Amino acid sequence: MKLKDKIIVVTGGLGSLGRAVSKAAAQVDATVIAVDMVNGEPEAGVERSPALDLGDATATAAGLTAIAEKYGRIDALVNIAGGFRWETIADGSIETWDLLYQMNVRTAVNASRGALPYFPAGGGRIVNISAAGAVKADIGMGAYAASKSGVARFTEALAEELKSRDITVNALLPSVIDTQPNRNDMPDADFSTWVTPEALAAVILFLLSEQAAVITGALIPVTGRV
Repeated sequence: MKLKDKIIVVTGGLGSLGRAVSKAAAQVDATVIAVDMVNGEPEAGVERSPALDLGDATATAAGLTAIAEKYGRIDALVNIAGGFRWETIADGSIETWDLLYQMNVRTAVNASRGALPYFPAGGGRIVNISAAGAVKADIGMGAYAASKSGVARFTEALAEELKSRDITVNALLPSVIDTQPNRNDMPDADFSTWVTPEALAAVILFLLSEQAAVITGALIPVTGRV
């Protein structure tokens, strides 16, 4: 992928998928800035912003402005920050629905709004992470699936809004991602059927590239063999 010298912001940059995307982009000579609400060291060759709560619209706008001022612009944004809760509707909490909306939808909207003023005139890229569950929710997945469906609808709406600026907006719909926390939660599963963070990162890098300039508003399943 021809991403040399592109300025790419990755939210949730210190998580499993965020690290895989950041590392892959840095390896093709992009300038990568990891954004996360926790402190920690990013992957080698990756910059990081100060800890940032993407649920706070004002703080997010200020954080993205600081990044743009330091690096001159923002060419691409990868919205990975988010969260998950498993609980049934009957035994769960209504607050979980609000929480997952805040974690998954609000963070993506705030980050995108914060970055948009700094995309160059020649266009840009936004990639969001929705979920296969946004299409068909399973037991215990109601609140999570609803929030990820919100990410999908946000992706479609923003893609239409930004067509005239040549900014593409797409989303991936992964199944179970092969991370250590997921292995801990589902120790009897067949991990070989899951999608690795590295495989998802490869698809994301394609969507960030010039080769994907004609793809926008797409919701792309990346489900391995689940």
